[in-house]
Amino acid sequence: MKIIFRKKRTWLVLMLIIITAASVMLLRERFLMNEVSPTVSFIEKNMTNPNGTLATYLQDAASEEADIVAGREALSESLGLWMEYAAASDDQAMFEQSYEQLTTYFLMPPDPYIAWKLDAKGESHVTTNALGDDLRIIGALLQAADQWEQGREAKLATAAAISRALTQSAQKQGYLVDFHDFAGGHSTDTLSLVYVDLPALQAMEKHQMVEPGTYARYEALLKKMPDDGLFYPKTFDVVRKDYTYDDTVNLIDQLIVANHLTVTDRKPDKLISFLKKEFNTRHQLPGQYKRESRTPAVSYESSSVYGLAILLAVRSGDPKWAKQLYNHMITLRGQDSRYPGGYVFDGNTHLFDNLFPLLGETNLQKNIKK
Repeated sequence: MKIIFRKKRTWLVLMLIIITAASVMLLRERFLMNEVSPTVSFIEKNMTNPNGTLATYLQDAASEEADIVAGREALSESLGLWMEYAAASDDQAMFEQSYEQLTTYFLMPPDPYIAWKLDAKGESHVTTNALGDDLRIIGALLQAADQWEQGREAKLATAAAISRALTQSAQKQGYLVDFHDFAGGHSTDTLSLVYVDLPALQAMEKHQMVEPGTYARYEALLKKMPDDGLFYPKTFDVVRKDYTYDDTVNLIDQLIVANHLTVTDRKPDKLISFLKKEFNTRHQLPGQYKRESRTPAVSYESSSVYGLAILLAVRSGDPKWAKQLYNHMITLRGQDSRYPGGYVFDGNTHLFDNLFPLLGETNLQKNIKK
């Protein structure tokens, strides 16, 4: 009888352990689903200038060169990512504030085009755009117009005006290019593949803001681009029609391209397999790799890499990997006790190292709720 009793007791203890562990996991998942990320509060409190524009760096610094961002200067990149987050989290009030920032500070007459950089006071000292940021902002405007009826026509009109400026000025050989100097009239010959934002281009064609067939042309560009067996090229020369690679590969670039590929039938399976193996082996993803040897070129981790990898995992239908990446990513958050919720290292941070993690986290939450 004693032996039977012990067996029953052992079985009951094991069952209690299993039930408790399952409950903890369930509560953790629910907590993840319902919690507003502390990164939002960090950005609003520490990364916002008095005029409401988003500062690029936590710590202030003087800008020494017009084409290099510094200190509390604001980027169109940041605005676009913040707008994407507002739309993804269904925060209409936040989106309206971002839209006001766009129209008040970033839109430059007469075309209008989006200045890629502003000083902390909201003044532009550049006459160029940045294509990837433009497409992200247009895509966010169109998503907001489809999502909310309030202010819909104004957002459609703004998106159409920006699209018109791009197609009329920042296009060569049938392709949009990285930037156009709206004062000097000069455009580059280069199209960076991270800028080929297929979802935005698809929305632009849907709303008749580009010629029919535009999306198919850019989709074909990504589907037909070469790779070196693993990594994607960095740029496409629209005049020479050739691709170039970097010797040192930035995982942020690779992951942005891979995320864009998920809407095509060319899936980024090789890159995903490599990253999963690296993560399982190293228990981290270094920010850069040597292209030929496939070995890390740096020892640091980038929270942006994890945010983008989470997005890729969600879009590829791999929530298990997405959760693993998330659990690791948040160990990098709040390490500086002065800035809870922020991905701050050595007293400073770049805004995109908070925005990409925020987007990854938000999309994972939405996926879990489904």
